[in-house]
Amino acid sequence: MQATYITAGREIDYTPSSAVSAGDVVVQANLVGIATEDIAASALGSLAVSGIFDVDQNAEIIVAGDAVYWDADGNSVSGTAGAGAATATATDNTFMGYAQALTAAADSYVRVVLR
Repeated sequence: MQATYITAGREIDYTPSSAVSAGDVVVQANLVGIATEDIAASALGSLAVSGIFDVDQNAEIIVAGDAVYWDADGNSVSGTAGAGAATATATDNTFMGYAQALTAAADSYVRVVLR
C-alpha cells in the first residue's frame, strides 16, 4: 500500500503561535487556509482549505475563472491598509483558488473557490 485515506481534506488542523480570528486568511508556505472560528494562541483549531469564500479584494477587476492570489500585505478596498487582500497578480503572492464571479475595482470582496 502506498497511501492511507485520512479525511476528505476540507479542513486541516492548525495551531497558531498568536491568536487567529474567524475569517482570517492564513498562509503556510504555499497553502492558503481560512480560519472558520477564532483560534487562541497555541490552541488547536482548524483552517478551511476548500470551499467558497468572499475574500477582501484589492482595487482591481477580477474575472470569473481567473486565478486568485493572496497578497499578505495588500490593501483591500474596504479593509485595513496593508492587512492583506486577494488579487489577480501572481508575482510575490500565494495562489488561493479561482474567482467565481466578475468583480469591479470598487467591489469589497471577490468570491473565491479555494483550491
